[in-house]
Amino acid sequence: MSMTHVFPTYERFPFEPISGNGVVITDNNGQDYLDFTSGIGVCSLGYQNTKVQNAVQVQLTKLWHISNLYENHLQESVASLLVGDEDKMVFFANSGTEANEAALKLARKATGKTQVLSFHHSFHGRTYGSMSMTGNPGVQAGYAPLVPDISFADYNDDASLAAITDDLAAVILEVIQGEGGVIVGDQDWLHKVQDKCQATHTLLIIDEVQTGIGRTGYKFAYQGFGLDPDIVTSAKALANGLPVGAMIGKSKLGAAFGPGSHGSTFAGNPLTMAAAEAVLTQLTPSFLEQVQTKSAVIWDTLNKFDSLDAVKSVSGKGFMVGIHLAEAVPVNSVIQELQKKGLLTLSAVGNTLRLLPPLVMSEDDLSSGLQTIYETLSEK
Repeated sequence: MSMTHVFPTYERFPFEPISGNGVVITDNNGQDYLDFTSGIGVCSLGYQNTKVQNAVQVQLTKLWHISNLYENHLQESVASLLVGDEDKMVFFANSGTEANEAALKLARKATGKTQVLSFHHSFHGRTYGSMSMTGNPGVQAGYAPLVPDISFADYNDDASLAAITDDLAAVILEVIQGEGGVIVGDQDWLHKVQDKCQATHTLLIIDEVQTGIGRTGYKFAYQGFGLDPDIVTSAKALANGLPVGAMIGKSKLGAAFGPGSHGSTFAGNPLTMAAAEAVLTQLTPSFLEQVQTKSAVIWDTLNKFDSLDAVKSVSGKGFMVGIHLAEAVPVNSVIQELQKKGLLTLSAVGNTLRLLPPLVMSEDDLSSGLQTIYETLSEK
């Protein structure tokens, strides 16, 4: 099939996934694939998740759009599940990039300041505000002028702390840079950033679009680092495939986001909220404990990858893995070889093979997929 009526903004692989069940996807040629992508970290509960399906089907018989002019009990339920017992509030959006746009707007409006610090190799989205906060020149190329007063520093570098001053409205970061190569933040450094933010009355925004909703064995990855951000953004896995985003902020910021300050026609619609509620009610402490247990299996297996000539290093946490390949081993060629063997994988910056398996994947399937990757890289 030739896609001639769609802008070529994606370089697509020449097959079409048409169905999925559990952690297996089937394409239009009848080929089955073990999915180590989760739709780029979205379908963390796999395909045909019964509770999500049932919740959406029930809501379909009622309403799927009512606009935000009226109360919505599903929004309140999802917001409550997101914040738990913390004194926080939620703004719903349709994507991660929209959630980060909302975070930028809230930070500037709440502080009365304009300057924002982000980090090199970060990724926060492709709309103007989120793209302007993204530390990847390739993403920004051709779109100048960008949103002003946004600067960048080096990630995991103590020298960057000097850039956090009283002039900043906010610092935005990922505790694990996903698109930037699955680079894990150093816990001590992250706490130094937080301390400097608090000392300079700068809001700390943590982008959990890819790392959140159980990906590292915690509801949000920052919890595993012991952090206390002012604003958190979430999306991707929140509704297991339906488009959603959420910006979570401390309640003291609520006065800055009153009626008319921000909005969205489709955000928080009943269908998406029904799916998100079904996702979050499955994200129980016992479920997260299982993710952590299975993560140990993943990383025990990955330890032997360092001995391969094709592998420079391995990074990540939980079900978020980056295998950094030698320059002589192009990541896209590895991805295509793995596809032929019935395994779907991803790439990231720095010739990195990126793995984001569904959180429901069994230890046997995780081990099987990792073994396929190991054998493939052993031949390089």
